[in-house]
Amino acid sequence: MRFIFVSIIIVNFFTIQIFAQAEKKEIEIEIKKLEALKKDVELKIKKNEKILEEIKKEQKKLNIAKKELEKLQKELNKERYKKLAKAFEGMEPEMAGEKLSKIDDPAKAAYILYNMKAKSAGEALNYVDPKRVSEIVKILTSLKKQNEK
Repeated sequence: MRFIFVSIIIVNFFTIQIFAQAEKKEIEIEIKKLEALKKDVELKIKKNEKILEEIKKEQKKLNIAKKELEKLQKELNKERYKKLAKAFEGMEPEMAGEKLSKIDDPAKAAYILYNMKAKSAGEALNYVDPKRVSEIVKILTSLKKQNEK
C-alpha cells in the first residue's frame, strides 16, 4: 500500500512538474510577446513625439505668419482710411458730414475723421447727425488714448 501511495505521489510530482514546465514555457512566450509589444509601443511613442514636435514648430510658424498678416492688414486699413480721409477733406463740409452720417459703422466714420486734418474734421462734424456725433466722438477719444500709449 505504501508503495502505491509513494508511486502515486511520485507520479503526481512528475505530472505537476511537467505541467509547471509547460506553463513556464507558455509564460515565457507571453513575456516575449509582451516585451515585443512594449518595444513596438515605445517606438510609436517616439514617432508620435517627433510628430508632435513638428506640429509645434509648424504652429509657431503659423502664429508668426498670422501676426505678420494681422500687422499687414492693419497697415492696409490705415492706408485705406488715410485715402478716404483725403477724399473727405476734398469735399464740402456739408457733403462730408452727410456722407459720414450715412456710414453704418460709427467706427469707420471715426477712423476717417481721425485721419483727416483737424480743421476739416471739425467742419465736417458740424454737419453729422447729432446722435451719430456722440458715438463717433467716443470712438475718436478711445483711438487717441490708444495712440498716446
